[in-house]
Amino acid sequence: MPQHVALITGASTGIGFEAARKLASHGLTVYAGARRVELMEPLKALGIHVLALDVTDDESMRAAVGRVLEERGRIDVLVNNAGYGSYGALEQVDLAEGRRQFDVNVFGLARMTQLVLPGMRAAGRGRIINVSSIGGKFYEPLGAWYHATKFAVEGMSDSLRLELKPHGIEVCIIEPASTLSEWGRISADGLLASSGTGPYADQARDLAAVLASTDKPGSSTRPEVIAEAVLHAATAVRPRTRYPVGRGAAAILTLRRLLPDRLYDAAVTLVLKRIAG
Repeated sequence: MPQHVALITGASTGIGFEAARKLASHGLTVYAGARRVELMEPLKALGIHVLALDVTDDESMRAAVGRVLEERGRIDVLVNNAGYGSYGALEQVDLAEGRRQFDVNVFGLARMTQLVLPGMRAAGRGRIINVSSIGGKFYEPLGAWYHATKFAVEGMSDSLRLELKPHGIEVCIIEPASTLSEWGRISADGLLASSGTGPYADQARDLAAVLASTDKPGSSTRPEVIAEAVLHAATAVRPRTRYPVGRGAAAILTLRRLLPDRLYDAAVTLVLKRIAG
């Protein structure tokens, strides 16, 4: 049998970058796609195929999938990792930004899935791995757009899992906790730009401090740990439907499941203030 072929989106940094390395090191033929192609140069040295890929551009997505199919004739694993966090008070965030958040985090994921499914169905097997977040199960103030997209990914993945089961295609969800990457700093900058002044400024400053702190060693989980979960989802004979992974993931999800909404609201507010100092 030929090597399994994996296509990963958002592979220029963080989880996507490390997942590409991890899958390649375990014998998969890996295609890594992202907008910032120059950041993926180190992946080429590992034999990973690098693609220009923008998940908000249909032509770009078609071209990426088409190249893999032309060169390999198959895509066995799709890792939908591309995404970012848009934060700010709902009142202050322009609707165009809200739509872009959904375009990247939800519609890009859905379109990439549409493009690979015909081949997977014809083969009678395949894996769709959607990188969600523990933020698809809980919430924060000023995170309405981001959390809405991750809640959407959770529901979409669950429905997709059932509809693809008769075709031999597995659907798995990766639910990372805070991960050591540029994600938190970029999200904090966007938050302060939209809500750093005005009626939500106090909340914005607290949450921005929390988000910015996630890129400090020791405060978050290294992306290599998340990549291990991606590897298991891609290669296990019977993968789990969900992989909550990272520092505090299990505790946070347990609290959300057990606490009534208003008590959880109070806990979130208290924790954010304490972390922000």
